[in-house]
Amino acid sequence: MAKNERLVLSNIEAELGSNSEELAKVIIARIGLMPRKRGSTDSMHKVFIEFYERTKVANQYKDPKKAVMSVEEMAMHAKITRQTMYEYLQRWLILNIITKVSFIDDDGGVIIGYKLNGNTLEDAFRRAKTQIVRHLDITERYVIELQKTIKNEKIAKSMRNQAL
Repeated sequence: MAKNERLVLSNIEAELGSNSEELAKVIIARIGLMPRKRGSTDSMHKVFIEFYERTKVANQYKDPKKAVMSVEEMAMHAKITRQTMYEYLQRWLILNIITKVSFIDDDGGVIIGYKLNGNTLEDAFRRAKTQIVRHLDITERYVIELQKTIKNEKIAKSMRNQAL
């Protein structure tokens, strides 16, 4: 994760018999992609669903360009401004849920956007899970180092006290 980047994981649970929209909201909240400001948008999950739908179409037609979504399109699905979507985009990228891509268009222009980082939502989630586990592994090393440092500091302090 980038320096000073925060992910806020939620422990929200899905209700029994939840539909796809409710499940998408739960997933987005649980992995820290939901907006943090109250009342900012409750449509961020629609971006997640749209990435999945585009990936399905791209795979069906064997055309990877169909999986690409611009920031403007993401903002439209989330019902927020493009600039605000750029702010949220960093969390999506840090988690590895999506990846930035560029293609040469049929007209010779360049298509720049983002696509789901995998062929399915499951693949993309596994990449996010890997990022979170990697983060926790590093934190575990810090915990082990902290424990050793505290012990060494206590030993050094007692040695100084004995020398006096």
